Amino acid sequence: MRISHNFDAGAIEVVALADPQDIRLRLRADNAADFRQWFYFRLQDAAGVALRMVFENAGEAAYPDWQGYRCVASYDRRNWFRIAGTRYEDGRLVVEHTPERNSVYYAYFEPYSHERHLDLLGWAEMSPYAEVRNLGATVEGRDLDMVVVGRAQPNRQPLWIIARQHPGETMGEWFVEGLLKRLLDPADPVARKVREHAVLYIVPNMNPDGALRGNLRTNAAGRNLNREWRDPDPQAAPEVALVRQAMMHTGCQLFLDIHGDEEMPYVFFSTAEEVPNFTAALAERQGHFIAALRAASPDFQTEHGYRTGRFGEELLTLASKWVANHFGCVSLTLEMPFKDNANLPDGQTGWNGARSERLGAAMLNAILRHVEAGY
Repeated sequence: MRISHNFDAGAIEVVALADPQDIRLRLRADNAADFRQWFYFRLQDAAGVALRMVFENAGEAAYPDWQGYRCVASYDRRNWFRIAGTRYEDGRLVVEHTPERNSVYYAYFEPYSHERHLDLLGWAEMSPYAEVRNLGATVEGRDLDMVVVGRAQPNRQPLWIIARQHPGETMGEWFVEGLLKRLLDPADPVARKVREHAVLYIVPNMNPDGALRGNLRTNAAGRNLNREWRDPDPQAAPEVALVRQAMMHTGCQLFLDIHGDEEMPYVFFSTAEEVPNFTAALAERQGHFIAALRAASPDFQTEHGYRTGRFGEELLTLASKWVANHFGCVSLTLEMPFKDNANLPDGQTGWNGARSERLGAAMLNAILRHVEAGY
């Protein structure tokens, strides 16, 4: 047997591999910070062999509530499924699986590759409704790109959508892909009306360095980008500095920051009531937007979410909180599960890329209601 991880987003530490019933692994930390949870590796030459893989330091993960989590696997890196034989016990994550083929990939969640990211940008560039703009370079010199849908005009509202500030939250870019596919569809009437009312600035991947490195939460300099928005460091967190600079130029009347939550098995919004400049009028607009998404997608719910005061003094360092406070607009963080949606569980796939895409497409209904209201 062989385990490899020297590829886009690959990450694992191998402790022992000699015995198929005693494969011992460790979650690898982000390259410049002590966050560990993401894993992605290839195992070869074990077709028909009963495997028992133990992640020995799962209890030291950034989010150690593994209850209800199931590892994902694929033979072709296109079709991913959940492994029923996943359990958490005594601080260790145990995965038991008998692969059907000689080459199998295991991951924390369905990956979204850099090649797919580039393909998405190329596809968007060919649309008559969109163009791709470069905002600048990341810490390691990679392109930070933005898809702009529509042309800025006095009667068109500027909307911003960003994803993958935390690079391991790949569901964020799957969401953006689904949203863009619908938004750029010439036959979709909802998309057409949105394009008539708004210009959309969409950053599919805020953290390409971290994504390629297989990091969970940080960029190549070890910075958690979603804690940099109050005063971004242009050297250590240029990704935030560049996007914030562009946003200050365009203005913002709706902001969505797309994330994944490691522990909660639900789709929900983190809202903005706690920011100092939150008003009754903004609360009404926020409520209307949330209700519109709830009507558009049964996957979304409002019963479960973050507790009040969760972010404490960090509040205005978070993207959606800083934007809400600065621009006085509806500004929300969308969270999707790494596990499954407990309200609509799927035993085969759990929450996955396809379901994230469908939610991205459904978001256009809520966006249309928002822009037609003229907020």
